[in-house]
Amino acid sequence: MTSFSSEEIIQNTTTFVKAELQNAEGGHDWFHIERVYKNALLISESEKVDKMIVALGALLHDIADSKFHDGDESVGPKKARHFLKTQNLTDEIIDHVIKIIENVSFKGGNKTHNFNSKELEVVQDADRLDALGAIGIARTFNYGGFKNRKLYDPEIKPNLNMTPSEYKVSDAPTINHFYEKLLLLKDRLNTETGRRIAEERHAFMETFLSQFYAEWEGMK
Repeated sequence: MTSFSSEEIIQNTTTFVKAELQNAEGGHDWFHIERVYKNALLISESEKVDKMIVALGALLHDIADSKFHDGDESVGPKKARHFLKTQNLTDEIIDHVIKIIENVSFKGGNKTHNFNSKELEVVQDADRLDALGAIGIARTFNYGGFKNRKLYDPEIKPNLNMTPSEYKVSDAPTINHFYEKLLLLKDRLNTETGRRIAEERHAFMETFLSQFYAEWEGMK
């Protein structure tokens, strides 16, 4: 049985993820994974965590986002588990990484999770930071365009009381997503480092929205 070093496992995982996501939508492609991975490593410096589990969770967290698989949330964990077994990792490590993948996403509807760990908290913060600030705005409009959604419709108000199933199939204008998810994230981060970074990115989004509405009304 081949034994891999930690560095080799990370490199093998990177190669696998790049290949799997080579044709992915721009907001959920390899560059999104890379940013989340870097955020996770940064946050890990201030947390007592297993950095290998954090790294693998970050690299594999969006290996098959359910949005692109007819809402099927089992595809990603299955793909990740199959790959991780090829790296001869322990069942304990594999199970932990899979639980991170299953629980990392914001699913709307104030959904609660049945699993928690410091490693999940780090990866979740890293992922949520990439939904904030300038990158978050760019990703949101990129996905809205990908789904052919309106930019904004003053007649369609944000729905802050969606169930997880309603959130999953929502086709509301892109601006609504700021209120239904993005502006909620700052207060849902787990780590001190994540919250610190989120403050500036959250403020940037509020400034963007003020400018957007002013331009929409022809005031600027």
